[in-house]
Amino acid sequence: MRALLSVYDKAGIVDLAQGLHRLGWELVSSGGTARAIADAGVPVVDVADYTGSPIMLGHRVVTLHPRIHGGILADRDDPEHRQDLETHGIDPIDLVVGNLYPFSAQPGIEMIDIGGPAMVRAAAKNHAHVGVVVDPADYDVVLVELQNAGRLSPGTRRMLARKAFAHTAAYDAAIVSWLDDTDEMSDADDPLPDSLHLALERVQDLRYGENPHQVGARYRFDNSGGWWDCAIQHHGKAMSYLNLYDTEAAWRLVHSVGADPTVAVVKHANPCGVAAHDDIVEAYRRAHAGDPVSAFGGIVAVNREVPIELADALADVFTEVIVAPSYTDAALAKLTEKKNIRVIEAPMPSFPLLDMRSIDGGLLVQTRDRVSLDRTAWSVATERAPTDAEWADLEFAWQVVALVSSNTIVLVKDRQAVGIGAGQQNRRDAGILAAQKADGRGAGGVCASDAFFPFRDGLDAAIDAGCTAVIQPGGSVRDDEVIAAANDAGIAMVFTAERHFKH
Repeated sequence: MRALLSVYDKAGIVDLAQGLHRLGWELVSSGGTARAIADAGVPVVDVADYTGSPIMLGHRVVTLHPRIHGGILADRDDPEHRQDLETHGIDPIDLVVGNLYPFSAQPGIEMIDIGGPAMVRAAAKNHAHVGVVVDPADYDVVLVELQNAGRLSPGTRRMLARKAFAHTAAYDAAIVSWLDDTDEMSDADDPLPDSLHLALERVQDLRYGENPHQVGARYRFDNSGGWWDCAIQHHGKAMSYLNLYDTEAAWRLVHSVGADPTVAVVKHANPCGVAAHDDIVEAYRRAHAGDPVSAFGGIVAVNREVPIELADALADVFTEVIVAPSYTDAALAKLTEKKNIRVIEAPMPSFPLLDMRSIDGGLLVQTRDRVSLDRTAWSVATERAPTDAEWADLEFAWQVVALVSSNTIVLVKDRQAVGIGAGQQNRRDAGILAAQKADGRGAGGVCASDAFFPFRDGLDAAIDAGCTAVIQPGGSVRDDEVIAAANDAGIAMVFTAERHFKH
């Protein structure tokens, strides 16, 4: 039996080589892999000696040889293949162990592996006769099966072949993405690539999907990662699909509305409370007060270390998840007294360049929505301009409204969302709902609308709630009517010329 070992990641390769040698296998290898095996005292034949051809072109051509690929690809059940092997003096290769250059970590032309993928794909194609191993985690599985049975079972070879093709597919996808990112000829006005090549691996099984009868899991882009991969769950049950989905929304929100201490309470991917304050405990109290009824069973995201005082404030509130960058020892001890809360410590989130959603037969893809606070691009549409305090609340409200499902109206006072009308089919009802939730707390505050007011009735609810300033995109054919209503009420109105729908 003969094995070809050629790996970039050499973790575990010596132990595998020693195990194969003890089983009587002949080992063929090259470069650093061969040196590592030989240094361990394990007999190994160098590929150059095996093929009779020198390594050339700066190591670009090593295993690309008929004696290598013929030995891998030969169908042992085909008499013509067996004859070809005999005619050309080619020995069968029964096991290929290979992993590829770390292109994702070190992208560049010389990190585009050619011989490795060719060898791995050849072995995977011929998995009826050849085993192929690309993951060091499978070395022990292979050795144990060879020790116990003398050969790999068809099921094992098929499993290993699938992993091999997934490995090379992800590798090629990474190269395409790199070429897209570095394409000097690409159209600067078109940030979407001509094709998408996505490779993801399942990394976390969830308790269930959106509902208990659905199965759910978290997948991660191959050779990549996000904050979830670094997060630590200190306490609580396994996460469900909605736990992850809502926690993601909450964590992005508290890192999108500025650098000040901020807390968001999210339910079904929409905030029911958001507040910023110099004191993180007061920020939580204000965020919870935004809609305490909806906060029941919600997700709490905190962008500062959680002190014991905040943990105490949470004690009597049923909360599914709390996520924060860190916790004091006392706060963590307090929170873990609660049986059902999931306590997560996490780094800052990243914000992907593209948003994707499944549709029948493919994906909808768009660039990420970015919220600008550039006042030079905004205009005051009314006779009165906002005061400094109103400007601060308008900017806060504009950042929050962009992350609430449309149609939406958000009422803010002193950087606290006091009324959120989310996901309504018309803007008037969104305004009425926000005013109802504010319950008088909108007086002296501001209103944000994620899209223009098509009629003045959308503004009337904010006026009735006592708001003194409004921020909206503008652009309606009835802007003059809406501006006149604002002037009649003596409120300031700012046009941003940018809509922020979120569905």
